[in-house]
Amino acid sequence: MLRWLVAVLSHSCFASKGMFYAVRNGRRTGVYRTWAECQEQVNKFPSASFKKFATEKDAWAFVRSDLPAQQQPGPAGAHGPARVSQENGSQRGEPEINALCCNTCKRPYEQSTGEEHIAKRVKHDEVYSAPTVSEDKFSYMGEFAVVYTDGCCSGNGHSRARAGIGVYWGPGHPLNTSERLPGRQTNQRAEIHAACKAIEQAKSQNIKKLIIYTDSKFTINGITSWVDNWKTNGWRTSSGRSVINKEDFERLANLSKDIEIQWVSTWFLLINDILNMLLVKTDKYDCN
Repeated sequence: MLRWLVAVLSHSCFASKGMFYAVRNGRRTGVYRTWAECQEQVNKFPSASFKKFATEKDAWAFVRSDLPAQQQPGPAGAHGPARVSQENGSQRGEPEINALCCNTCKRPYEQSTGEEHIAKRVKHDEVYSAPTVSEDKFSYMGEFAVVYTDGCCSGNGHSRARAGIGVYWGPGHPLNTSERLPGRQTNQRAEIHAACKAIEQAKSQNIKKLIIYTDSKFTINGITSWVDNWKTNGWRTSSGRSVINKEDFERLANLSKDIEIQWVSTWFLLINDILNMLLVKTDKYDCN
């Protein structure tokens, strides 16, 4: 399963090379080719509305949506700051952030990036919604639905880090997810938010019991062992330092209410696969 997640996340990274940044509500509306250009239009702009697309056509469709015909920006072929239309008006759209994931690179170092400042100023009040999926589409262990989560970050700890999350319910499942992580770009946040996404999806399907497979011991230990102590200590570690991922674990803890969750490390699955492989080879060359 992890190999599947890595493949999906890696594919998303390669697909992002020709991305288009659509600004529907900002200093200048239009379609841009780089995040820096988009950021210049939406940073500190009230109710900024922007989104990332794989095709220029989709990007312009997003920019033009909800705008009167006379205010429709530029021709479909235009993009970039030199050719975007001027739009200093009062369009009020809900902020939208939708980007693709990055290459897999896991490191323990945590550091914020420039995009964190954008995420802090953008309203994230959209309620998660998902299509209703029939019960027979899910895999179960007893009464527990099973899901696999993973997070990744390329350039973890550097200013240009790019992180993403993956959620896997099974082959061809409509809830399978691979998307960019909003806010601070780190591997640990990606792991936590992948689990959050899975729980949100489970609750949207009225699932009451869930098994989450993850390779992040940090996430498992944090939610099952450390969170209560952190709360008691004013969100400080045993060494007296502030918990870096306080907001992320608060979100995970809140989502974990009203649902029974069993956390399982996928490292056990990998070890089991290796042992089975060794047993097969042993049987193959057994001369007795």
